Amino acid sequence: MSTSTNTAAKRENAENGGMSAKKLTVLAMFAALAYLCLFVFRFKVSFLSLEIKDSFITMAGFVFGPLTAVGLALAESLLEMVTLSDTGIYGAVMNFAGSAAFAGVASLIYKYRKTLGGALAGLISAAVVMSGVMILMNILITPLYMKVPRSVVVGMIPTLLLPFNLIKGSLNSGMVFLLYKPLSEALKGIGMLPKKEDFRFGKKSVIVLIAAAAVIAAAVVCIIMFLDGDIEWVRSAG
Repeated sequence: MSTSTNTAAKRENAENGGMSAKKLTVLAMFAALAYLCLFVFRFKVSFLSLEIKDSFITMAGFVFGPLTAVGLALAESLLEMVTLSDTGIYGAVMNFAGSAAFAGVASLIYKYRKTLGGALAGLISAAVVMSGVMILMNILITPLYMKVPRSVVVGMIPTLLLPFNLIKGSLNSGMVFLLYKPLSEALKGIGMLPKKEDFRFGKKSVIVLIAAAAVIAAAVVCIIMFLDGDIEWVRSAG
């Protein structure tokens, strides 16, 4: 093998090693932001928990692919189980199912359609799939740790489970649209991410950003309404 070939091979290995180190650093950042969200933005509605950690898991999936998103969802669920959760393995399984469904679906669609339309289709699909998965998980698991008949949980679908999960999916979708592009561009600018194909900002992007902000605002209003309803329910029960 010639000297030039050896030099090229060493350079390629060094670049791959550097990119691997940068990938781990960026993944750690997304994981830290997702975990931090559990402290700064987390609301309890009845026995359900609403937070925006899935948005950062999804952004990691947009950058590195759906398998990374699912892996990060698993890591976050286990970390939450041993540090914050009071529902043990039941909560960890449900958290993983919801996060993996949302982030996995969104990043899988975006992987093959790296356009604004692809991101929108991925996030809408993710919200719908996650809602369906979480309803199924609640039917299967909630009766086990809440010690209630399964019929009680089924009765919650139209009034609590479906609207709550759609609100949660919409909120996380809006957060991804607001934060992903500026954050990814900033990371590319400092050399932490490779400059690869991605959707660009334009007039349509601005419109989508405004729509995303409106979705977030609407979701927050709905959350407040849910919280008020939950408080009234607690008062009446007491």
